[in-house]
Amino acid sequence: MASTDADDQQLVKAAQAGDRRAFQALYQRYERKVFSVAYGFLRNQEDALDVLQEAFIKVHRYLPNFEGQSSFYTWLYRIVANLCIDHLRRSGRKRDVEFDDRLRHDRHTETVGTAGTITAMGDPSAAVKNKEILAAVQDSLGRLSDKHRAVIVMRELQGLSYADMAKAMNCSKGTIMSRLFHARRNMQKLLSERLEYISSKADIEDAGDSMTREAAS
Repeated sequence: MASTDADDQQLVKAAQAGDRRAFQALYQRYERKVFSVAYGFLRNQEDALDVLQEAFIKVHRYLPNFEGQSSFYTWLYRIVANLCIDHLRRSGRKRDVEFDDRLRHDRHTETVGTAGTITAMGDPSAAVKNKEILAAVQDSLGRLSDKHRAVIVMRELQGLSYADMAKAMNCSKGTIMSRLFHARRNMQKLLSERLEYISSKADIEDAGDSMTREAAS
């Protein structure tokens, strides 16, 4: 058993016995990871924060029933994933993706990169293009079905194993692999369509700029 799992087990037992400091320690240990998972699903900071709060309310409520058959994080992840899927179903994915330049992708926050990181590259035209590509990725992710989005987020953004994904989604490993295959194929198709549009738009803009320069000369 990994040291983190062993520590979690001790904290869980203490929290189940009523130790508030143990529960707080679990919260502090997984707060960022839960937010990262929720943001990966929902692509919206406020919604991710809501899920973070709801998840730990559920953890506090159902922790006495946790028997330790899986790791605490796997159990917690399942709660978060289910809350996110429920949220997506309620919202119907009608709201546009919101971008927050304060969020960065690094190994500490584990959140998704935005224009704040891209503009650091220094080339304004490259920054605009990369921002459009990022938007295309996020839009394509948002157009996937709930189950396909879930496996993409778990595997590609969170790096979960097939076994942990199966536990989180309460299905077989074979089902996870099948869903991931179809999810990747659909994601590739959606992303290709968006990137082709971006490329075509860029060609039109370049042609327009060329005509403007020729007219001015």
